[in-house]
Amino acid sequence: MSDETGVVGSNVGKGLQSLSSFGGSGQTRLEIAAIIATAFLVIGGMELALRVFEVPHYILPPPSAIVTALVTDFPLILPHLGHTIVVLLSGFAIGAGIGMILAAVITQFPFAEKIIAPYILILVTTPMLALVPLLILRFGFGYEPRIIAVALASGPMVMINSATGFRRVDSQKIALARSYGASTLQIFWKVRAPMALPMILVGLMIGAIFGLLTAVGAEMVGGGFGLGNRLTTYSSMIQMPQFFGVVLILSLLGILIYVIFFLIGKRWASWEA
Repeated sequence: MSDETGVVGSNVGKGLQSLSSFGGSGQTRLEIAAIIATAFLVIGGMELALRVFEVPHYILPPPSAIVTALVTDFPLILPHLGHTIVVLLSGFAIGAGIGMILAAVITQFPFAEKIIAPYILILVTTPMLALVPLLILRFGFGYEPRIIAVALASGPMVMINSATGFRRVDSQKIALARSYGASTLQIFWKVRAPMALPMILVGLMIGAIFGLLTAVGAEMVGGGFGLGNRLTTYSSMIQMPQFFGVVLILSLLGILIYVIFFLIGKRWASWEA
């Protein structure tokens, strides 16, 4: 299970490297202009098509209506954005921390993987949103059930990718460290952890994105606050410009997650390229 998911994580990592041109020194003004022009064409084309065909706003509002609604209602949306960020950061911190600890344990003690792997497989294949109603019954409509759901969604992703990174360290480097008298703990911190950093960052990025999706889904299932609650409210009131405005905010949050881990990888794991 860990090897297959590790391959997926590795492919994602290669994809991140291939997208590094967005911040690369070789970027030309012509390429930047082409990117901006494409964005204007796509957005402008959507605006024109929706107005020409007179598509009702309650089905699909034009981009201008979405931006206008977002600016107008942003003071009302901002507190809910704060709630979602609190849930995401809290659940992700718990899930990522436990995931990395478990990754280190199963790497150093292979027998532990035989015990832990079935439960991790269950967590990976079980949609966490299905557990939210049960968590709400136990913990109420506050932060607790949402944070637990985010932790359960993000933790396995971090664990699987981190464990794959720990295992992919060159055995010759480990043998060299042992020949110099390094202990198992020293080998882990000085050899395995630094060499596994790219895969760890990929796991953290995937875990954070899964956590964001789970946080929004949990807010849609139950509770009176959060961006997910706004989606449910605007949808029920057929306020589609506001609805898509919240969707735009969530998309920007996802992009921000990618940019953060891309910059961290560029600073601390650029040697992999």
